[in-house]
Amino acid sequence: MFEKIDFFFFGWIINCAYPEYYRPKHGYQRYYILFFHYLILQKLLRLNPKVKWPVHFTSKVLAPENITKGILCDPGDNINNYIQANNGIIFGSNIELGPGVSIISSNHKANNLREHTKGKPITIGNNVWIGANSTVLPKVSIGNNVIIGANSLVNKDIPSNSVAVGNPCKIIKQKEPYTEDLSAIIFNKQLPKKFTEFLNLK
Repeated sequence: MFEKIDFFFFGWIINCAYPEYYRPKHGYQRYYILFFHYLILQKLLRLNPKVKWPVHFTSKVLAPENITKGILCDPGDNINNYIQANNGIIFGSNIELGPGVSIISSNHKANNLREHTKGKPITIGNNVWIGANSTVLPKVSIGNNVIIGANSLVNKDIPSNSVAVGNPCKIIKQKEPYTEDLSAIIFNKQLPKKFTEFLNLK
């Protein structure tokens, strides 16, 4: 009953304010929490105001216009995330970032610290979990169905179906297939067709 009241009073505001927010309708994050802890700080106090999904007030998302992302993925919604997308970041779907995760798409130039280097975007696939306090460096590609252990430094590509940890990050074993039935989720709003196709992948 409380979930229905929460959605009735706050859910529609959240869905309007965050056009790229796609999560389970109930049971993921209370809408009143998103309203008071995220939306007010983002939209009224202008903390990450241009981001089209919830970002925690302790996190920073730079150049959000260079980010593309799927569903079940809201970069910066955890505490102390730093997402810098100057060269672009491509997120897949069903991605979780632990607290303190940094994803940095471009470095400062060595001979001019006011400028950034140019390069290809970071790519992160579907069904990826990046553990707490890990850092993903420029030009890296992370495949599908990957776990990055806490406190890792990802400075090279990580293939699909891997568990990788360490500084620098190294593969320690193959990961079993991702088995959660995402197609059973009732979402907070209607999904674009491309995402319903992802949910039905077996």
